[in-house]
Amino acid sequence: MTNSVAEIEETDVILITGSNTSEAHPIIGRMIKRAVDRRRAKLIVVDPRKVPMVSFANIWLRPRPGTDVAWINGLCHVILEEGLWDRDFVTQRTEGFEAFRESLKAFTPEYVEQLSGIPAEDLRRAARLYAGASKAMVFYAMGITQHAHGTDNVKALANLVMLCGQVGREGTGLNPLRGQNNVQGACDMGALPNVLPGYQPVTDEEVLARFQAEWATGVRLSNKVGMAVTDMFPAVLAGGLRAMYIVGENPALSDANVSHVREALEALDFLVVQDIFFTETAAYADVVLPGACFAEKDGTFTNTERRVQRVRKAIDPPGRARADWEIFCRLAKAFSQEINKRSAVAAVANGSAPRGRDLGYWDYGDPSEIFDELAAVTPIYEGLSYKRLDRAGIQWPCPSRHHPGTPFLHKDRFARGRGKFHALTYQGPAELPDAEYPFYLSTGRIRYHYHTGTMTRRCRGLDRLAPTERIQMHPEDADRLGIHTGDRVRVVSRRGQVEAEVLVSDNTAPGMVFATFHFAEVPVNVLTSDALDAVSKIPEFKVCAVRVEKLAA
Repeated sequence: MTNSVAEIEETDVILITGSNTSEAHPIIGRMIKRAVDRRRAKLIVVDPRKVPMVSFANIWLRPRPGTDVAWINGLCHVILEEGLWDRDFVTQRTEGFEAFRESLKAFTPEYVEQLSGIPAEDLRRAARLYAGASKAMVFYAMGITQHAHGTDNVKALANLVMLCGQVGREGTGLNPLRGQNNVQGACDMGALPNVLPGYQPVTDEEVLARFQAEWATGVRLSNKVGMAVTDMFPAVLAGGLRAMYIVGENPALSDANVSHVREALEALDFLVVQDIFFTETAAYADVVLPGACFAEKDGTFTNTERRVQRVRKAIDPPGRARADWEIFCRLAKAFSQEINKRSAVAAVANGSAPRGRDLGYWDYGDPSEIFDELAAVTPIYEGLSYKRLDRAGIQWPCPSRHHPGTPFLHKDRFARGRGKFHALTYQGPAELPDAEYPFYLSTGRIRYHYHTGTMTRRCRGLDRLAPTERIQMHPEDADRLGIHTGDRVRVVSRRGQVEAEVLVSDNTAPGMVFATFHFAEVPVNVLTSDALDAVSKIPEFKVCAVRVEKLAA
């Protein structure tokens, strides 16, 4: 997030898109509802589904799935045409405006209505409400990013907030709601194929030199960008990748076009899975390493507003389970010992002195030592330490030990200097409904379960509240097919099929069905499309074409 969760209490207008905030991010959802109820903040919700937050909204826009660039460009078109944009901000802090402005000419409200289904006058009302605010916050989640053109969706939202000068101040900003509790922290640590900790590019030789000097292992770090996870499984099937080590992830249930993922897992020469439970992915593993859950280890979590917070161990891990960092250190030392043995044998054969590696480098006493090492090489974390975090969480960037942290970003300048407008064309989803597959399928989460249910489906109370998958469809579509709530149906895509119960509800738009990916017995991701965003490499979970067949009672 560019801004802080607490600033929800200070803003005047909130725009939520691609987020079922009440169910997927309930604390933030509650704060938004409170801002609407108590402070009379205005709320715009943009979502194909009638999510619970719609009942609090002043304006609800219901676009067709996959038309986000169209309606966002349409908002910008209205704001420009009616002179509602922030000229001072655009002039002083941005670049690329004229090309952006030119790109919007075609996106009249009437044209956007043809593309998205949003009534032209509703689009105008939303544009005026957002642009007229003194302070406005935009929130989005995977309903924006999990598309074949998800990167363009985010750029379009960035265009909108810059056009109205709604960034770099308290109570404003563009605020992604991250999909997991510490995914922000994992990314901060460099768990991405193209960066080291702190989003420092692996291709930057100065960055590599700094890390090499700090680690002083004598090993030259690679400047090669690695594979995204969506590149890995095709590489396995192509014969270019033979082994994988999967930690805290369940791709055998969570990834798009999951039948191909399972085929790849089966084809691996060697698979290690490290997790707190025996998952569907672990069933393919040659070795399973038992990890510790959040309550069984010390460390930090970084939440969606960039706040680094201490996590304190409550109990010991069961049996032979260990904290992830301990497992990694033990493996690294074992690798080092093996490398040293091989180096010694090779050196004797060559008549030269053996060249070993320092095993002591992996002798961390506790996670705070790892964190101190991180802070030494990561500017955005440089001022952080366990001692400071023991008092309270701190938002990065925190560049020095006396720095208070940063509640909102881009106050005086953007990281690149000036903010860049992007001229975007509308490109539809990779797969659209047709005569054979007439429905859109979109996937997401419900209140009672989390992702693949590895933890929540082991909670009896939660599983009792939501024990099975229920495919949601609109009453008009259900009536046409003779389907009622509780009937069993088969949902078929070009990639696979599943069978489940139906829930008939107008929360889902006509022509659309909705399903979760929580239930191993109904693996909905056998249906989803593995079409990728060219930049982020994220699959299009939110749009694919399916048909629905009623099963005999």
